[in-house]
Amino acid sequence: MDTEASTTPRTSPPSRALATEAVHAGRDDLASLGLHAPPLDLSTTYPSYDSRGEAERIDAFATTGARPDGPPVYARLDNPTTGRFETALARLEGTESAVAFASGMAALTAVLLARASIGLRHVVAVRPLYGCSDHLLGAGLLGTEVTWTDPAGISDAIRPDTGLVMVETPANPTLAEVDIRAVAHACGSVPLLVDNTFATPVLQRPVEHGARIVLHSATKYLGGHGDVMGGVVACDEEFAATLRQVRFATGGVLHPLAGYLLLRGLSTLPVRVRAASASAAELARRLTADPRIARVHYPKVGGAMVSFEVYGDPHRVIASVRLITPAVSLGSVDSLIQHPASISHRIVAEGDRQAAGVGDRLLRMSVGLEDVEDLWADLCQALSGPSAQPARTAAANGREPHPVGL
Repeated sequence: MDTEASTTPRTSPPSRALATEAVHAGRDDLASLGLHAPPLDLSTTYPSYDSRGEAERIDAFATTGARPDGPPVYARLDNPTTGRFETALARLEGTESAVAFASGMAALTAVLLARASIGLRHVVAVRPLYGCSDHLLGAGLLGTEVTWTDPAGISDAIRPDTGLVMVETPANPTLAEVDIRAVAHACGSVPLLVDNTFATPVLQRPVEHGARIVLHSATKYLGGHGDVMGGVVACDEEFAATLRQVRFATGGVLHPLAGYLLLRGLSTLPVRVRAASASAAELARRLTADPRIARVHYPKVGGAMVSFEVYGDPHRVIASVRLITPAVSLGSVDSLIQHPASISHRIVAEGDRQAAGVGDRLLRMSVGLEDVEDLWADLCQALSGPSAQPARTAAANGREPHPVGL
């Protein structure tokens, strides 16, 4: 049984490069254990003949939320394999701790519940956000109240009961960016949560710019292969302790097999993100010059996501791709494309979608690791094939194609 991970230090001196941390964080003790690959602990419960001692450990967790010393008590409270992933992600994001959940939405739910538990139910948020995040905030399902604003209006929107300011940068699906440092300054004492799913710590580390909470849908780039679902929050240890208590009470735990796969995914994260980003930048450049495209969105920070607005019917483009997979989600080794207004942001009211820049002709593409020439060939045939509407020239529309962030 792998019990040593429970006592592994949550942080280490920032003396190693990101690529090195990605390979070694969460695994530093393996050689001393006589192991090379991290062990996978699937236990749901753990034996203990000292019931008084277990009672003391459970009381300590209920009081502090700190991870128990020694072997775990129950898998809903802690697991050594997922603990290794948490340690590694915290190191990559430069935070004291990280807490993993069954999905990105479970992670966001835990953050909102943790803030609401101390009476801070109001959230200030900047659109666009991932559609389900938008819905969770706006529907009041957790008893929260949200004020939507632009970055310039954050300080005026903060109230005495504001528990959180939330932004996503680059944002889903328009890839709009905000100045994290400026937003963090506007937040004052209110914690800033940055959804860093699209950029990953390879391209930006929000805590270095003043954010206090970093959210990931680990299903995306952290896993990287489209075969594991999870979420994670990187933060200081004080807030992590509260999140662990919420996780224990609500049961939104990450399965240890998912934790194992996510830890493995982190080891190749820098290589995957940089390779896919290079292809995405090249595709964005070519799309910008293409008369069939009305507008291209690509962030200044870079990344493997490209969004673009077509002159023709976006649904016919989706139906015409052959190499690229028409599917939800993103961050996999293979390229995916989807129509946000129909799928990822369908749950957002149409007026709010349009106001946030999520128009009906917008397509979002997650660029994978295929050869860029093959991807371009597939896009070209999908844009000009018999099922696609004829392109109109920029002159006929009275405007030039407008790249964003190029």
